[in-house]
Amino acid sequence: MLKKLKIEGTIKIETGLHIGGSTEFAAIGAIDSPVIKDSLTNLPIIPGSSLKGKMRTLLAKAYNDAPLVSGTSANNDDYRIKRLFGATTQNEDGQLIIGRLIFRDSILSNKEELAQLGAKSYTETKFENTINRFTAIATPRQIERIIRGSKFDFELIYDVEKESEVEEDIQLVKTGLELLENDYLGGSGSRGYGKVKFENLSIKPVLGDYDVKGLDAILEG
Repeated sequence: MLKKLKIEGTIKIETGLHIGGSTEFAAIGAIDSPVIKDSLTNLPIIPGSSLKGKMRTLLAKAYNDAPLVSGTSANNDDYRIKRLFGATTQNEDGQLIIGRLIFRDSILSNKEELAQLGAKSYTETKFENTINRFTAIATPRQIERIIRGSKFDFELIYDVEKESEVEEDIQLVKTGLELLENDYLGGSGSRGYGKVKFENLSIKPVLGDYDVKGLDAILEG
């Protein structure tokens, strides 16, 4: 019987976050690098693909036998990572390894709180210069960032494939979130961008019966 568990919580933005959108035309004086936004509300979002990619990379650095270098295939990841995130290689039964995790896009959830704190906008523009070290010529640019204090709804769906592996899988998810908290999300992390914190994590069955007793303790630990 198909069983699915939902892990949910809140992503709190602790320093300005930039995950780039796209623009075909930028007028003079316009923002050079906007953040990705929801097309209906024009509010910033955190794409599930950004969370998935960064978590997988950090886990691969932590668990893979070989160092992670440019060109390293995800098919060479530790098997525990592949069973969570997927791979194009086959398992012991000759089946393609389909990931057990589904990452949802995260939606801004505290607009009213930000307004009460005095926020006039949900993003900010940061002016930066890149300096050519040989010519000393500066190239100014404007980067849009999600403001500090923003909170986003966080949701993962986990497919229960083997009950004997569930606790290990959830522990790996928790480790991935902790690694991300101690790294950065989005771009320009070495310049202070993208510090995040995962809060109020919980887990519950959303399809089929499954006793989650003990799994909450893993996420809260």
